Amino acid sequence: MKVLISSCIIGLPTRYNGEGKEDKQLIQLLKNKNIEFIPLCSEQLGGLCTPREPQEIEPGKTAKDVINGKGRVLTENGRDITEFFLKGANIILNFCKEFNIETAILEERSPSCGVTKIYSGKFDGKLRKGRGVLTELLTQNGIKVFTIEKFLENNN
Repeated sequence: MKVLISSCIIGLPTRYNGEGKEDKQLIQLLKNKNIEFIPLCSEQLGGLCTPREPQEIEPGKTAKDVINGKGRVLTENGRDITEFFLKGANIILNFCKEFNIETAILEERSPSCGVTKIYSGKFDGKLRKGRGVLTELLTQNGIKVFTIEKFLENNN
């Protein structure tokens, strides 16, 4: 079994602020179960550098809207970076298809990787129900996407 994983989850400094967010419990579980994992960052693959400005899906819009051209991903200063998010998500989708990856573990809250919740779009630190752009695209294409917690729960 091969699993796509947000690169920041294994501690790689790919988050918007140039930091990682290593989850040792998840990494240990993957090693113990001999699950191969491929760490990727859709925002970097899409052409965004690290560190980068905070970014969120605009208020009132969903990742599905972004994919369908009816919503945008904006930086805190109002720059439209939608094209980078779409490019990175499509690169990862194609990678998953090429290497028969059917499962992903992604970082919650991110405008790319949020699985059940993302930031409000108002840069106020509040969360709302929703998916990130990568999560939405993978889900639309039959790839199972898990939060860290849900994957741990299902595999312990």
